[in-house]
Amino acid sequence: MVDIKEIKSIELVPFTLMTSSISAIVAFIYAILLLIALAVAAVFIPTAGLALASLGLSLIVLYPITTFLVYVMTSFVTALIYNMLVPRLGGIKLGLEGEEVKNVPVVPFALILAGVMAVWAFIIGLLLAAIIVPFTTALSTLIPILSNITANATNMTTATLPTGSGVGTGGVVLAILLIIGLPILVFVAGFIGHALAAIFYNFMIPKVGGIRLMLASVGTVHEITSIPVVAAALAIASVALIFGIIEGIIGLINGIIAGSAVMAIVSLVANIIVSFVGVFIMVAIITLIYNYLAPRIGGIQLGLK
Repeated sequence: MVDIKEIKSIELVPFTLMTSSISAIVAFIYAILLLIALAVAAVFIPTAGLALASLGLSLIVLYPITTFLVYVMTSFVTALIYNMLVPRLGGIKLGLEGEEVKNVPVVPFALILAGVMAVWAFIIGLLLAAIIVPFTTALSTLIPILSNITANATNMTTATLPTGSGVGTGGVVLAILLIIGLPILVFVAGFIGHALAAIFYNFMIPKVGGIRLMLASVGTVHEITSIPVVAAALAIASVALIFGIIEGIIGLINGIIAGSAVMAIVSLVANIIVSFVGVFIMVAIITLIYNYLAPRIGGIQLGLK
């Protein structure tokens, strides 16, 4: 029997530590692959061998550290936003049968994640607006001076040159769009995307099996002690496969209209393969890392009710 559990809260420190650590390890793997690619390039470009080797070695150190620090901030804020929005929007709900996630109620899943994305969009829009408005304001005061100088030097009338008020007004309008319009756009797109992901998950799970979460009670919360690798990778890759098929079909239609049907078919097949295989490998790597780290640093802890 499926038991619906709602994720009422995410413990900030365990979530931040785990996601940041996983991201740093994945970044380290990327850096090693890039180092190998640079080493191969150095064989064909001997004169740049030392520079390429130095770049690769620097990335092995800097890329994981930078990634870890960035994710410490973004993961902490994301979990904090989630916890703040749950009383207003409701949390993610999981249909659990034992340890398997049999289904994901669509609206709660899409609503809360779209809300988190919208808040992030508002923060980013606010930061961009804080840069744009002072810049355009300062520029609007300089333009009349520059226009007069240009007019005197070229015998042009100032009426034919840009006006400072137009630049200032444009900056304000752009700031309003970033602060108000961007979060709305992100919310709508995020809701649709996550709703489709939940729908596809619920459609595929009876066929391929769902994600399994090994949960253990820790005080008032539940800790994800491990995640079976194949089950998680297969479930998420199956969802990605449907997205890949849809994207590939759209590309196929566009290719046929453009008169390159053969390339469009090749692109469709490649897109489907990459969507499934690429996501399967990535999810498998992430879950393997999670299972390795969980006994050492503690797993993600959720308030389930």
